[in-house]
Amino acid sequence: MIGGFFGATSRFALGEWIHINNGFPLGTFLINLIGCFFLGWFLTFASQKGKIRPEFTLLIGTGFIGTFTTFSTFSVETLTLFQKDLMFMGILYVLASTVLGLVLAFLGHKLALSKERAGDVI
Repeated sequence: MIGGFFGATSRFALGEWIHINNGFPLGTFLINLIGCFFLGWFLTFASQKGKIRPEFTLLIGTGFIGTFTTFSTFSVETLTLFQKDLMFMGILYVLASTVLGLVLAFLGHKLALSKERAGDVI
């Protein structure tokens, strides 16, 4: 619950700060990409040698990042773009969110692994 409160509050504040009224939902787009990268990094980091207790993994991963990112807003914003006959922008939003989200989750995962390997060497 605590993680959810801070994740939702952070999403709202960052979304308001990024908000650009050009039709493209840049705030949600960037927030979701940040969340993909961080969750990919965090869950990999947390799983390495039991560095983080499971309670904190839930607090940060499920609570904070789960509410910081938002699939429901992404879905509604996509529908809104389609309803406004901004088909290309809607398709671009879906494709860019999906592809870049997967890429950033992978990069976060790889970063956590590289830090782990670097720690083993030192």
